[in-house]
Amino acid sequence: MKIIPLQSRTLALLGVVLPLLALFVYVALRSGPLAPVAVTVSTVEARPISPSLFGVGTVEARFTYRIGPTFAGRVKKLDVHVGYRVQAGQLLGEMDPIDLDDRIYAQEAALKRAEAALREAQARQAYAQSQAKRYEQLLAARTTSEETVDTKKQDLKIANAALAAAKEELVRVRADGAAVVAQRNNMRLVSPVDGLVVARNADPGSTVVAGQSVVDVIDPQSLWIHVRFDQISATGLAAGLRARIALRSRNGQSLKGRVLRVEPLADAVTEEILAKIVFDDLPDPLPPIGELAEVTVSLPELPAMPVVSNAAIREVEDQLGMWHVQDEGLRFVAVKLGTGDLDGQVQILDGVDIGDRVVVYSEKALSKRSRLHIVEQLPRVAK
Repeated sequence: MKIIPLQSRTLALLGVVLPLLALFVYVALRSGPLAPVAVTVSTVEARPISPSLFGVGTVEARFTYRIGPTFAGRVKKLDVHVGYRVQAGQLLGEMDPIDLDDRIYAQEAALKRAEAALREAQARQAYAQSQAKRYEQLLAARTTSEETVDTKKQDLKIANAALAAAKEELVRVRADGAAVVAQRNNMRLVSPVDGLVVARNADPGSTVVAGQSVVDVIDPQSLWIHVRFDQISATGLAAGLRARIALRSRNGQSLKGRVLRVEPLADAVTEEILAKIVFDDLPDPLPPIGELAEVTVSLPELPAMPVVSNAAIREVEDQLGMWHVQDEGLRFVAVKLGTGDLDGQVQILDGVDIGDRVVVYSEKALSKRSRLHIVEQLPRVAK
């Protein structure tokens, strides 16, 4: 009589436990530690890639003209401001000449005196020459003495020396006058080219030293970008390659350009290669000097080789490689990487073959014992 209630109780207990056990096993296999890992896979393909090189640089002017005096002085006037367009030969300002105008007048007077002295020396030399010739004729006619002829010849030599000295003095005075005039002309700050004023380093009344720039003028047609590229990825960088330029102030607008030259000196501290990039067409308005620019240079296309997404690269036990999906399960294979492009594709020089399937993304870390659930796209995790 007691067996029947016991069996009923046992069956009832089993009826509760077994579904719970089945649910536990199901949950463990589907979402627990034994659950398959959702992954996306990709097939290794052989195709060419077009690598690109990315760098950051600054807008600079190839030709900057720093206009200032050749000796110390005070700025008398300055007629231009930053942003002004100027023409070649245009007067930008002037230094205070102080006593240079008076010195020019003095040199003009000295020049007139030297010219008068030269004319006098020429007249004396012509008279002494005629006298020497006349007395030689008289000596031939025996109407004068040889001593008198020698005296006239000596007078001619003195006149010739005086004439030579007068000529040298005239040259000296002219040179001194030209030097003062040139010095006076250097007081005028003149633009050597058609350009744009980018800096005004002094104001009227300021005293500047010799060689100090008062106004900086650039040639707008000479704008270029001074760019730094990582030496590791700069293989193939050369003059003439096409480039895309994104100025920070242009909100992502892409401008066309090209590599003008690669600098022969690299930066040993930052391990970067320096290059100059020029615009195909100068932007309007011109970018500010010193503005940052992002430059992408298109390198020559590489021949077809095994290529995968660089998202498939993993580091396991200090080895770079990828998870190879096989029929019998997962296998981690070490690979040797080649060149990559900015689209995230990278060449595989050794480790996998064309047609192999590799894991690109996984919802969690993988191991050799991981069970896979291949999906087209990993589900997004709610924040």
